[in-house]
Amino acid sequence: MAIAGYFRPAFFFTALGLAMAAALGWFYTGHWFGAGRFLFIAAVLAVLEISLSFDNAIVNARILRDMAEPWQRRFLSWGIIIAVFGMRIVFPLLIVAAAAHINPFAAFRLALFRPQDYAHIMAEAHLSIAAFGGTFLLMVGLSFFFDSNKDTHWIKLIETGAQKMAKARGVETAITILIIIFFSSFMAEGEQTAFMTAALYGLLTYIGLGALGAFLDKSKEEVNALKKAGLGAFLYLEVLDAAFSFDGVIGAFALSDNIFIIAIGLGIGAFYVRSLTIMLVARQNLLRYRYLEHGAFYAILALALLMYGQILFSVPEAITGLIGALFIGAGYISSLRYRRDSSKAKTGRAE
Repeated sequence: MAIAGYFRPAFFFTALGLAMAAALGWFYTGHWFGAGRFLFIAAVLAVLEISLSFDNAIVNARILRDMAEPWQRRFLSWGIIIAVFGMRIVFPLLIVAAAAHINPFAAFRLALFRPQDYAHIMAEAHLSIAAFGGTFLLMVGLSFFFDSNKDTHWIKLIETGAQKMAKARGVETAITILIIIFFSSFMAEGEQTAFMTAALYGLLTYIGLGALGAFLDKSKEEVNALKKAGLGAFLYLEVLDAAFSFDGVIGAFALSDNIFIIAIGLGIGAFYVRSLTIMLVARQNLLRYRYLEHGAFYAILALALLMYGQILFSVPEAITGLIGALFIGAGYISSLRYRRDSSKAKTGRAE
């Protein structure tokens, strides 16, 4: 299939989403300028989501390729519904409901009629969101490098050392806890409690999903049991997508406080991320480009640390997206060099 073929659903949703954004702008403002402004915001949010989630697509593809085919289809069908409506509409409503101690329907009315108050509550909940998401992503990234069975290394000095340390069980958990303690030391007492509580929940969520995957797989010898277990892997991918989307959902309020235009813009981006995941699996790009996933996992570690850092100081979304793109781009270039050098070596041996 041609590359464009994998993105047909995303192209369709883009057209539909932008039309909905323009209609929403007309509904709220009653003039064409408002419709154009809403359309522009949706387009910018879509680009923001894609730039922040490109590494998410690579990690998704890495896990998805090992899942049973029925669960692959469920992730690509049910998963997109959860990603667009669950994570971009329902989840923010639940955050606001919990933070403001109101029910979700009251939070929905707040989003409809008092969007500025809704955005303010979301911003105040940023510390807990960043702590939870950052911790989960930190465990995802560290677990990739602290793997005693990992046999492909990109930055050898770092990765061979990490592999040797992986013989000590739970080393990635210990490092995560130390990083949490380090960042919490710069916070006020009230913030420390909220940060460490949310971070603990993020850590427990990662460990719990790993245990669930191993239980469902019923194989104590399988190192990557989570990836093989259909339901466990599906839940893992959904939580992973949630952790990636936290940053985009929070950052979106800098452009608009309208929950619907945020959902449309980020939803368009989510469709492209899913389409990219499908293409990476179908075309086996992770096998062809040896260090692409390494770049993605370095980007995940950077994103996790930036999410922690955002609690202490302002980090522009452009910086977050750029760092991820740099790691993935470097991994892609290194992969091309490896393929070129391997090709030359084979040609030399043949001669």
